[in-house]
Amino acid sequence: MTPDSYPGSWCEIHLDRISRNLTLALGLVPPGRRLCAVLKADAYGHGIAQVVPLMQAQGVTCIGITSNAEACAVRDAGFDGSLIRVRAATPDEIENALEAQVEEQVSSLVIAEKLKALKAAGHTVRAHLALNAFGMSRDGLEISTDNGQSTCRSILNLLANDIVGICTHFPCNTPENLRSSAHLFQEQVSWIIENSALERSDILVHAGSSLTLVSDEPIETDMYRCGAIFYGILKPELGFQTTMSLKARVVSVGDYPKGASVGYDRACRLDKDRKLACLSIGYANGFRRGADPDAAVVLGGCLAPVLGKVSMNTLTVDVTDVDGIQIGDEATVFGGIADTKASLTATEQYFCTIMADLYADWGMRNARIFG
Repeated sequence: MTPDSYPGSWCEIHLDRISRNLTLALGLVPPGRRLCAVLKADAYGHGIAQVVPLMQAQGVTCIGITSNAEACAVRDAGFDGSLIRVRAATPDEIENALEAQVEEQVSSLVIAEKLKALKAAGHTVRAHLALNAFGMSRDGLEISTDNGQSTCRSILNLLANDIVGICTHFPCNTPENLRSSAHLFQEQVSWIIENSALERSDILVHAGSSLTLVSDEPIETDMYRCGAIFYGILKPELGFQTTMSLKARVVSVGDYPKGASVGYDRACRLDKDRKLACLSIGYANGFRRGADPDAAVVLGGCLAPVLGKVSMNTLTVDVTDVDGIQIGDEATVFGGIADTKASLTATEQYFCTIMADLYADWGMRNARIFG
Protein backbone atom coordinates (compact mmCIF):
# COMPACT_ATOMS: atom_id res chain seq x y z
CA MET A 1 0.00 0.00 0.00
CA THR A 2 1.19 3.51 -0.76
CA PRO A 3 0.04 6.62 1.12
CA ASP A 4 -3.19 8.10 -0.27
CA SER A 5 -3.47 5.36 -2.89
CA TYR A 6 -7.08 4.95 -1.78
CA PRO A 7 -7.98 8.05 0.23
CA GLY A 8 -11.15 8.31 2.27
CA SER A 9 -11.63 11.92 1.25
CA TRP A 10 -10.05 13.72 -1.65
CA CYS A 11 -10.13 16.78 -3.89
CA GLU A 12 -10.45 16.40 -7.63
CA ILE A 13 -8.59 19.30 -9.24
CA HIS A 14 -9.87 20.21 -12.71
CA LEU A 15 -6.81 21.65 -14.46
CA ASP A 16 -8.65 22.16 -17.76
CA ARG A 17 -11.12 24.45 -16.02
CA ILE A 18 -8.31 26.50 -14.45
CA SER A 19 -6.89 27.02 -17.95
CA ARG A 20 -10.27 28.09 -19.32
CA ASN A 21 -10.83 30.44 -16.39
CA LEU A 22 -7.41 31.98 -16.97
CA THR A 23 -8.26 32.57 -20.62
CA LEU A 24 -11.48 34.32 -19.60
CA ALA A 25 -9.68 36.41 -16.98
CA LEU A 26 -7.00 37.54 -19.42
CA GLY A 27 -9.80 38.62 -21.74
CA LEU A 28 -11.09 40.98 -19.05
CA VAL A 29 -7.76 42.74 -18.55
CA PRO A 30 -7.87 46.12 -20.33
CA PRO A 31 -5.39 46.64 -23.19
CA GLY A 32 -1.98 47.77 -22.02
CA ARG A 33 -2.43 46.35 -18.51
CA ARG A 34 -0.80 43.28 -16.99
CA LEU A 35 -2.01 40.43 -14.81
CA CYS A 36 -0.21 39.03 -11.78
CA ALA A 37 -1.39 35.51 -10.97
CA VAL A 38 -1.60 35.22 -7.18
CA LEU A 39 -0.85 31.62 -6.15
CA LYS A 40 -0.83 32.05 -2.37
CA ALA A 41 -2.01 29.21 -0.11
CA ASP A 42 -0.57 26.67 -2.56
CA ALA A 43 -2.62 28.13 -5.40
CA TYR A 44 -5.76 28.35 -3.26
CA GLY A 45 -5.31 24.69 -2.35
CA HIS A 46 -5.01 23.52 -5.97
CA GLY A 47 -1.25 22.86 -6.01
CA ILE A 48 1.37 25.34 -7.21
CA ALA A 49 3.38 22.71 -9.07
CA GLN A 50 0.40 21.88 -11.27
CA VAL A 51 -0.95 25.42 -11.69
CA VAL A 52 2.29 27.22 -12.64
CA PRO A 53 2.61 25.44 -16.03
CA LEU A 54 -0.95 26.50 -16.87
CA MET A 55 0.00 30.12 -16.20
CA GLN A 56 3.17 29.87 -18.25
CA ALA A 57 1.30 28.31 -21.17
CA GLN A 58 -0.79 31.49 -21.49
CA GLY A 59 2.05 33.95 -21.11
CA VAL A 60 1.68 35.03 -17.48
CA THR A 61 4.96 36.73 -16.53
CA CYS A 62 4.26 37.75 -12.93
CA ILE A 63 3.24 35.55 -10.01
CA GLY A 64 2.32 36.63 -6.50
CA ILE A 65 3.08 34.55 -3.40
CA THR A 66 3.14 35.07 0.36
CA SER A 67 5.50 32.49 1.91
CA ASN A 68 9.03 31.39 1.10
CA ALA A 69 7.78 27.84 0.60
CA GLU A 70 5.44 29.11 -2.11
CA ALA A 71 8.27 31.08 -3.72
CA CYS A 72 10.44 27.95 -3.88
CA ALA A 73 7.55 25.90 -5.27
CA VAL A 74 6.96 28.43 -8.06
CA ARG A 75 10.65 28.45 -9.01
CA ASP A 76 10.86 24.65 -8.78
CA ALA A 77 7.95 24.49 -11.25
CA GLY A 78 10.15 26.27 -13.78
CA PHE A 79 8.84 29.85 -13.57
CA ASP A 80 11.53 32.46 -14.27
CA GLY A 81 9.41 35.60 -14.43
CA SER A 82 8.72 38.23 -11.78
CA LEU A 83 7.87 36.84 -8.35
CA ILE A 84 6.24 39.35 -6.00
CA ARG A 85 5.47 38.78 -2.33
CA VAL A 86 1.98 40.15 -1.72
CA ARG A 87 2.37 40.75 1.98
CA ALA A 88 4.98 42.17 4.35
CA ALA A 89 7.84 39.87 5.42
CA THR A 90 10.32 39.77 8.27
CA PRO A 91 14.00 40.61 7.63
CA ASP A 92 15.01 36.96 8.11
CA GLU A 93 12.25 35.80 5.78
CA ILE A 94 13.46 38.22 3.12
CA GLU A 95 17.06 37.07 3.45
CA ASN A 96 16.07 33.43 3.21
CA ALA A 97 14.17 34.10 -0.03
CA LEU A 98 17.10 35.63 -1.89
CA GLU A 99 17.73 32.54 -4.02
CA ALA A 100 14.14 32.66 -5.29
CA GLN A 101 14.62 36.31 -6.36
CA VAL A 102 11.48 37.55 -4.65
CA GLU A 103 10.47 41.17 -5.11
CA GLU A 104 9.55 42.36 -1.62
CA GLN A 105 7.08 44.87 -0.26
CA VAL A 106 8.51 47.72 1.81
CA SER A 107 6.50 50.00 4.08
CA SER A 108 8.80 50.48 7.08
CA LEU A 109 12.30 51.71 7.80
CA VAL A 110 13.21 48.32 9.30
CA ILE A 111 12.61 46.59 5.98
CA ALA A 112 14.11 49.42 3.95
CA GLU A 113 17.31 49.20 5.98
CA LYS A 114 17.38 45.42 5.54
CA LEU A 115 17.01 45.72 1.79
CA LYS A 116 19.72 48.37 1.66
CA ALA A 117 22.08 46.08 3.58
CA LEU A 118 21.35 43.22 1.18
CA LYS A 119 22.09 45.51 -1.77
CA ALA A 120 25.39 46.54 -0.15
CA ALA A 121 26.24 42.84 0.21
CA GLY A 122 25.88 42.38 -3.54
CA HIS A 123 22.33 41.07 -3.78
CA THR A 124 19.78 42.29 -6.32
CA VAL A 125 16.98 44.25 -4.66
CA ARG A 126 13.65 44.97 -6.32
CA ALA A 127 11.18 46.54 -3.89
CA HIS A 128 7.54 47.57 -4.10
CA LEU A 129 6.52 50.48 -1.89
CA ALA A 130 3.26 49.38 -0.25
CA LEU A 131 0.75 52.11 0.59
CA ASN A 132 -2.27 51.86 2.84
CA ALA A 133 -4.22 54.70 1.16
CA PHE A 134 -6.86 54.62 3.91
CA GLY A 135 -7.47 51.00 3.02
CA MET A 136 -6.77 47.68 4.71
CA SER A 137 -4.62 49.11 7.55
CA ARG A 138 -2.69 45.87 7.32
CA ASP A 139 0.85 46.22 6.04
CA GLY A 140 0.86 49.36 3.91
CA LEU A 141 2.39 52.73 4.82
CA GLU A 142 -0.20 55.44 5.49
CA ILE A 143 1.22 58.63 3.97
CA SER A 144 -1.77 60.84 4.71
CA THR A 145 -0.02 61.80 7.96
CA ASP A 146 3.14 63.88 8.50
CA ASN A 147 4.84 60.91 10.14
CA GLY A 148 3.91 58.66 7.23
CA GLN A 149 5.26 61.11 4.69
CA SER A 150 8.48 61.44 6.66
CA THR A 151 8.89 57.66 6.76
CA CYS A 152 8.15 57.48 3.05
CA ARG A 153 10.86 60.03 2.25
CA SER A 154 13.35 58.07 4.34
CA ILE A 155 12.48 54.83 2.55
CA LEU A 156 12.88 56.53 -0.81
CA ASN A 157 16.26 57.94 0.21
CA LEU A 158 17.47 54.55 1.46
CA LEU A 159 16.41 52.52 -1.55
CA ALA A 160 16.77 55.09 -4.34
CA ASN A 161 16.55 53.21 -7.66
CA ASP A 162 15.74 49.84 -6.08
CA ILE A 163 12.02 50.66 -5.87
CA VAL A 164 10.40 49.19 -8.95
CA GLY A 165 6.78 49.33 -7.92
CA ILE A 166 4.16 51.12 -5.84
CA CYS A 167 1.17 49.10 -4.69
CA THR A 168 -1.91 48.98 -2.50
CA HIS A 169 -4.82 46.66 -1.79
CA PHE A 170 -8.36 47.98 -2.07
CA PRO A 171 -10.48 47.02 0.97
CA CYS A 172 -13.83 47.13 -0.81
CA ASN A 173 -14.88 46.73 -4.43
CA THR A 174 -18.31 48.33 -4.44
CA PRO A 175 -18.34 51.05 -7.12
CA GLU A 176 -18.32 54.05 -4.77
CA ASN A 177 -15.65 52.61 -2.48
CA LEU A 178 -13.52 51.48 -5.39
CA ARG A 179 -13.65 54.88 -7.06
CA SER A 180 -12.63 56.73 -3.90
CA SER A 181 -9.87 54.25 -3.03
CA ALA A 182 -8.44 54.29 -6.54
CA HIS A 183 -8.52 58.10 -6.67
CA LEU A 184 -6.72 58.45 -3.33
CA PHE A 185 -4.12 55.85 -4.31
CA GLN A 186 -3.32 57.69 -7.53
CA GLU A 187 -3.03 60.97 -5.62
CA GLN A 188 -0.52 59.36 -3.28
CA VAL A 189 1.42 57.84 -6.17
CA SER A 190 1.66 61.31 -7.72
CA TRP A 191 2.90 62.76 -4.42
CA ILE A 192 5.64 60.11 -4.24
CA ILE A 193 6.76 60.76 -7.82
CA GLU A 194 6.81 64.51 -7.19
CA ASN A 195 8.80 64.14 -3.99
CA SER A 196 11.41 61.67 -5.18
CA ALA A 197 13.77 60.90 -8.00
CA LEU A 198 11.50 58.12 -9.24
CA GLU A 199 10.34 58.24 -12.86
CA ARG A 200 6.71 57.22 -13.32
CA SER A 201 7.59 55.40 -16.53
CA ASP A 202 10.00 53.15 -14.60
CA ILE A 203 7.55 52.24 -11.85
CA LEU A 204 4.93 49.49 -11.90
CA VAL A 205 1.88 50.93 -10.14
CA HIS A 206 -0.42 48.07 -9.22
CA ALA A 207 -3.66 47.61 -7.32
CA GLY A 208 -6.81 45.63 -7.70
CA SER A 209 -7.80 42.02 -7.14
CA SER A 210 -10.08 39.58 -8.95
CA LEU A 211 -13.06 41.48 -7.56
CA THR A 212 -11.68 44.71 -8.98
CA LEU A 213 -11.19 43.10 -12.38
CA VAL A 214 -14.82 41.97 -12.59
CA SER A 215 -16.25 45.15 -11.03
CA ASP A 216 -16.75 46.98 -14.36
CA GLU A 217 -15.32 50.02 -12.58
CA PRO A 218 -12.43 51.52 -14.60
CA ILE A 219 -9.42 52.22 -12.40
CA GLU A 220 -5.86 53.32 -13.08
CA THR A 221 -3.48 50.43 -12.52
CA ASP A 222 -0.61 49.01 -14.51
CA MET A 223 -1.38 45.51 -13.25
CA TYR A 224 -4.19 43.57 -11.58
CA ARG A 225 -3.21 40.99 -8.94
CA CYS A 226 -5.75 38.17 -9.26
CA GLY A 227 -6.21 34.81 -7.59
CA ALA A 228 -9.78 33.79 -6.88
CA ILE A 229 -10.99 34.30 -10.44
CA PHE A 230 -8.90 31.38 -11.75
CA TYR A 231 -10.85 28.93 -9.60
CA GLY A 232 -14.39 29.71 -10.67
CA ILE A 233 -15.66 31.25 -7.46
CA LEU A 234 -16.56 34.57 -9.09
CA LYS A 235 -18.90 35.48 -11.93
CA PRO A 236 -20.13 32.06 -13.10
CA GLU A 237 -22.50 34.01 -15.36
CA LEU A 238 -19.42 34.97 -17.40
CA GLY A 239 -18.48 31.33 -17.88
CA PHE A 240 -16.08 30.82 -14.99
CA GLN A 241 -16.27 27.25 -13.67
CA THR A 242 -15.46 25.78 -10.27
CA THR A 243 -12.16 23.92 -10.30
CA MET A 244 -12.25 21.67 -7.24
CA SER A 245 -14.57 18.86 -6.19
CA LEU A 246 -14.50 17.50 -2.64
CA LYS A 247 -15.48 13.87 -2.28
CA ALA A 248 -15.62 11.06 0.30
CA ARG A 249 -16.77 7.45 0.51
CA VAL A 250 -19.65 5.67 2.18
CA VAL A 251 -18.08 3.42 4.83
CA SER A 252 -21.27 2.05 6.38
CA VAL A 253 -25.01 1.94 5.77
CA GLY A 254 -27.52 0.98 8.45
CA ASP A 255 -31.15 1.14 9.54
CA TYR A 256 -31.88 2.99 12.79
CA PRO A 257 -35.20 3.26 14.67
CA LYS A 258 -37.25 6.28 15.62
CA GLY A 259 -35.82 7.90 18.75
CA ALA A 260 -32.21 6.83 18.12
CA SER A 261 -29.68 9.59 18.68
CA VAL A 262 -27.11 10.57 16.05
CA GLY A 263 -23.57 11.68 16.86
CA TYR A 264 -22.00 13.31 19.88
CA ASP A 265 -24.08 14.77 22.69
CA ARG A 266 -27.24 13.23 21.21
CA ALA A 267 -27.57 16.47 19.27
CA CYS A 268 -29.99 14.82 16.83
CA ARG A 269 -32.75 12.28 17.41
CA LEU A 270 -34.53 10.50 14.62
CA ASP A 271 -38.19 11.46 14.19
CA LYS A 272 -38.89 8.15 12.42
CA ASP A 273 -37.12 5.00 11.29
CA ARG A 274 -34.32 6.02 8.93
CA LYS A 275 -31.49 4.63 6.81
CA LEU A 276 -28.21 6.38 7.60
CA ALA A 277 -24.82 6.34 5.89
CA CYS A 278 -21.46 7.16 7.45
CA LEU A 279 -18.96 9.02 5.25
CA SER A 280 -15.17 9.08 5.52
CA ILE A 281 -14.84 12.82 6.01
CA GLY A 282 -15.05 15.10 9.04
CA TYR A 283 -13.74 18.31 10.52
CA ALA A 284 -10.11 17.12 10.21
CA ASN A 285 -10.74 17.01 6.45
CA GLY A 286 -12.36 20.42 6.26
CA PHE A 287 -16.04 19.56 6.76
CA ARG A 288 -16.43 21.99 9.58
CA ARG A 289 -18.01 21.03 12.87
CA GLY A 290 -19.99 24.25 12.87
CA ALA A 291 -21.59 23.59 9.48
CA ASP A 292 -25.14 24.83 8.97
CA PRO A 293 -27.85 22.40 10.19
CA ASP A 294 -29.16 22.29 6.61
CA ALA A 295 -25.85 21.07 5.17
CA ALA A 296 -26.10 18.17 2.73
CA VAL A 297 -23.98 16.08 0.39
CA VAL A 298 -24.85 14.49 -2.95
CA LEU A 299 -25.27 10.72 -3.03
CA GLY A 300 -26.81 8.79 -5.90
CA GLY A 301 -27.72 12.06 -7.57
CA CYS A 302 -29.79 13.15 -4.55
CA LEU A 303 -29.20 15.46 -1.62
CA ALA A 304 -28.50 13.58 1.61
CA PRO A 305 -28.88 15.81 4.70
CA VAL A 306 -26.10 15.78 7.29
CA LEU A 307 -27.36 14.72 10.74
CA GLY A 308 -25.85 15.32 14.17
CA LYS A 309 -22.47 16.78 15.02
CA VAL A 310 -19.61 16.22 12.63
CA SER A 311 -16.89 13.93 14.00
CA MET A 312 -13.16 14.31 13.37
CA ASN A 313 -13.02 12.02 10.33
CA THR A 314 -16.64 10.95 9.78
CA LEU A 315 -20.09 12.38 9.37
CA THR A 316 -23.55 10.86 9.15
CA VAL A 317 -26.10 11.53 6.42
CA ASP A 318 -29.73 10.53 5.91
CA VAL A 319 -30.14 8.27 2.86
CA THR A 320 -33.67 7.08 3.63
CA ASP A 321 -34.97 8.44 0.34
CA VAL A 322 -31.90 7.54 -1.75
CA ASP A 323 -32.11 4.17 -3.46
CA GLY A 324 -29.28 1.69 -3.75
CA ILE A 325 -26.62 3.31 -1.57
CA GLN A 326 -23.80 0.89 -0.86
CA ILE A 327 -20.53 0.85 1.04
CA GLY A 328 -17.80 2.30 -1.16
CA ASP A 329 -20.06 4.71 -3.05
CA GLU A 330 -18.72 8.20 -3.68
CA ALA A 331 -20.35 11.18 -1.99
CA THR A 332 -19.84 14.69 -3.36
CA VAL A 333 -19.50 17.39 -0.73
CA PHE A 334 -18.82 20.08 -3.33
CA GLY A 335 -18.29 19.93 -7.06
CA GLY A 336 -19.71 19.81 -10.53
CA ILE A 337 -20.50 22.78 -12.75
CA ALA A 338 -24.28 22.52 -12.96
CA ASP A 339 -26.09 25.36 -11.19
CA THR A 340 -22.71 26.72 -10.17
CA LYS A 341 -23.96 30.00 -8.73
CA ALA A 342 -26.54 28.26 -6.55
CA SER A 343 -23.98 25.69 -5.47
CA LEU A 344 -21.46 28.38 -4.49
CA THR A 345 -24.08 30.27 -2.50
CA ALA A 346 -25.33 27.16 -0.71
CA THR A 347 -21.82 25.98 0.18
CA GLU A 348 -20.80 29.35 1.58
CA GLN A 349 -23.98 29.36 3.65
CA TYR A 350 -23.36 25.81 4.91
CA PHE A 351 -19.88 26.67 6.17
CA CYS A 352 -20.39 30.37 7.00
CA THR A 353 -17.34 31.47 5.02
CA ILE A 354 -16.17 32.18 1.48
CA MET A 355 -15.10 29.68 -1.15
CA ALA A 356 -11.49 30.87 -1.19
CA ASP A 357 -11.24 29.85 2.47
CA LEU A 358 -12.83 26.47 1.76
CA TYR A 359 -10.69 25.72 -1.29
CA ALA A 360 -7.47 26.46 0.60
CA ASP A 361 -8.63 24.40 3.56
CA TRP A 362 -9.85 21.41 1.57
CA GLY A 363 -6.89 21.35 -0.81
CA MET A 364 -4.33 21.27 1.98
CA ARG A 365 -6.17 18.77 4.21
CA ASN A 366 -7.04 16.12 1.63
CA ALA A 367 -5.41 14.03 -1.05
CA ARG A 368 -5.49 15.77 -4.42
CA ILE A 369 -6.23 14.03 -7.69
CA PHE A 370 -5.40 16.05 -10.80
CA GLY A 371 -7.23 15.74 -14.05
